[in-house]
Amino acid sequence: MREKRKIGLVWLFALMMALALSACGSASNAGNSANANGEETSGPVVQLTISAAASLTDALEEIKGIYESQHTNVKLLFNFGASGALQTQIEEGAPADLFLSASPKNMKALVDGGFIEPDKQMNLLGNELVVVVPADSKLTLSTLQDLQKPDVKRIAIGIPESVPAGNYAKEALTKETLWDALQPVLVQAKDVRQVLSYVETGNVDAGFVYRTDALSSTDSKVAFAVAPGSYAPIQYPAGIVKATEHPEEAAGFYDFLQSKEALDVFVKYGFSVPE
Repeated sequence: MREKRKIGLVWLFALMMALALSACGSASNAGNSANANGEETSGPVVQLTISAAASLTDALEEIKGIYESQHTNVKLLFNFGASGALQTQIEEGAPADLFLSASPKNMKALVDGGFIEPDKQMNLLGNELVVVVPADSKLTLSTLQDLQKPDVKRIAIGIPESVPAGNYAKEALTKETLWDALQPVLVQAKDVRQVLSYVETGNVDAGFVYRTDALSSTDSKVAFAVAPGSYAPIQYPAGIVKATEHPEEAAGFYDFLQSKEALDVFVKYGFSVPE
């Protein structure tokens, strides 16, 4: 009788161990995630660092939510700034998986320098340059020549050497022979979002920004669009940084940026899509 009882306890112990192992297995499976196709995925979460022009902030933040909900094993970290500054960071070895520039010049420099493969970059978007004023401004401005009016005491512009919007503005002002004449009233900013902030807070009377930035603001208004023929076409190239440690995931996001789902978001924020 004692022997039977001993055997029964052994079987009971074995059964409890089996149930415990089964529960652990279920918990492990519950920790797995599913990709956009419904296929189960596992493994550590990959963080992608995207260095992107400041003017892309609002659109990319919305795209981030869409992409991460579909790819639960990927987290997007954005490094927003002036395209020239971001280019320099990549050249100096700062971690980046993708680069989205507001100027082909900065992308070309990285391709020429061997930081981005020629076949891993493409022109993604277009934009337009406008002059904005504070929402309560009483100024009447309709052309670049109007910026010479006595009431226009300060004009914000991105640093031309590092901020593409500032370079486009300098190009347009130079064509109108206004660059030198307006030097005393120009206030330089580190990126286009800082230009917009200067205008919104009334620290300047006018500023050069992209139409997409103007659309995002309720504290400023568009005075006029700068004639497209006075500056080079505004293009936003995107590329995969050669030094990425996550080439597969970087390629996945790069492809998604070109999808209709992502492009529709960019268009909503005022960008144009090259034909």
